[in-house]
Amino acid sequence: MAKTDWTRRDVLVNTAALLAATGLSPSVLARGYDDMLVIDALCFGREWGEEALAGLRAANYSGIVESLPRSDLQTAIDALVGWRERVQAHPDALMLALEAADFERAQASGRTAVLMNFQDSTMLEGEVANIDALHALGMRAFQLTYNFRNLVGDGCLERTNAGLSDFGLEVVARMNEVGVLIDLSHCGRQTTFDGIAFSERPVAMTHTMCDSVRPGHPRAKTDEQIRACADKGGVSGMIALGYFIGPDPGGETSIGHYADHIEHAVKIAGIEHVGISTDFPPQGISSWATYEEWFVPRTEWFKPSYQLRWPPWIPELDNTDRYRNLLAVLDRRGWSTADMEKLLGLNWLRLFKDTIG
Repeated sequence: MAKTDWTRRDVLVNTAALLAATGLSPSVLARGYDDMLVIDALCFGREWGEEALAGLRAANYSGIVESLPRSDLQTAIDALVGWRERVQAHPDALMLALEAADFERAQASGRTAVLMNFQDSTMLEGEVANIDALHALGMRAFQLTYNFRNLVGDGCLERTNAGLSDFGLEVVARMNEVGVLIDLSHCGRQTTFDGIAFSERPVAMTHTMCDSVRPGHPRAKTDEQIRACADKGGVSGMIALGYFIGPDPGGETSIGHYADHIEHAVKIAGIEHVGISTDFPPQGISSWATYEEWFVPRTEWFKPSYQLRWPPWIPELDNTDRYRNLLAVLDRRGWSTADMEKLLGLNWLRLFKDTIG
């Protein structure tokens, strides 16, 4: 039987089968996952080949925030141009996210909109004017700092806890003016507070977790920071890496722990100010990562306080059904479909409207 010949009874039978397979109640499928706008606020391809592109569609991603190389200005320019070429090569799968409405266009056309982001400001090379140049090429977000200090401020692994520099204040002001989202995910504590306070527009912590649930991790944000971000109109994205959100260094991490971070953030910030992010490729990690190639190099990049673990993934989230699986958990915890839609993408969409325009 062709899909176009399905009767209403066929649809009901198949829907019932899906409910049984996923554990979702009818309330969740009042508006099915595949009809929802889903935006992963940090999803980058190890290699953007057919496997990753297929992963985007299988995961029903209408949008992603991509992490581009940023060691210097020329590297950043090359990366932006490279993404333009990639989109041109895959027009049926990808489009650039240059304004918020592009995510809605992507959803309507079955594509994924890519918001180009840098996880540091090193590519500015100390020149505020380079924000304009990179914006012209398609950049729409960047982190003020990565883990360590730069000309803008301190990162989360820096020994000191200084806030934004004078140059950092200029950068924040220009990002507001041009329409570039301020990302504070890896920023040090005072730099995070300063980024929120001195920005005239809402800000994001695209991929983080809750210090109250995972105390003491340098990448976690405190309740005060999460609340301040929300009060500014911003969104905190909960990260899906197991070693970030697990209960303790020796414990097993499950999708339930991920839901715990989400629900705590919602308790602090409100449902309108929490979103999702993975911080890994759309197809997951386990299919390609090895201990030697993934874990060992990171022991040199990060301080012991990062509490690296192997394996880094959560099994229920390490596949393209990750957010279908999450909805099953949230449904059992009593979430409404409307709140799930906000979490999966509508909160990010609203933030992009308020920042990149």
